[in-house]
Amino acid sequence: MIRKASLKRKTYETDISMELNIDGEGKSNISTGIGFFDHMLNLFARHGLMDLTVEAKGDLEVDAHHTVEDVGIVLGQLIKEALGDKKSVKRYGTSYVPMDESLVLVSLDLSGRPFLVFDVNFACEKTGTMETELFEEFFRAVSHNAGMTLHIKLLHGSNSHHIAEAVFKAFGRALDEATKIDERIKGIMSTKGTLD
Repeated sequence: MIRKASLKRKTYETDISMELNIDGEGKSNISTGIGFFDHMLNLFARHGLMDLTVEAKGDLEVDAHHTVEDVGIVLGQLIKEALGDKKSVKRYGTSYVPMDESLVLVSLDLSGRPFLVFDVNFACEKTGTMETELFEEFFRAVSHNAGMTLHIKLLHGSNSHHIAEAVFKAFGRALDEATKIDERIKGIMSTKGTLD
């Protein structure tokens, strides 16, 4: 069974259409109006081996906050929907990714309990035209809407572009690991019998 989902979300601030295939090949078609954010989402899809299509229009004349946060909301909802009852899903995923001088750890649990620890300091206020403080808002939205415990930690790094790349690559790889099916797991990977 191919685990995929699609969703449209429209508010006064953003208009977003998105499709996610958990069992994809790393193909992506991203358009948010924020060049660096597009680059990061492409990295997430490629390194997570998930197919992702994003068409987002937001009030960029204000700033990028609403667009970035709302894309995170929709992505989190799609992850949750595509995984369904999480039967035989490994649940946990961890990835260390180096990018030149930078090294990032991402560890996550598809627990049904949203929680974000974002321990990443950027040297610059912006990468391209995107404010670096928005990365935390994006991952908080993903975590909350996917029901995911998510830890992101910068271990080494000084270049903001490299740090951001390592974060999104590691997130993709950790999510790929956590969403894998293991036939040895009968039912749900929980002594409670549920991951909600």
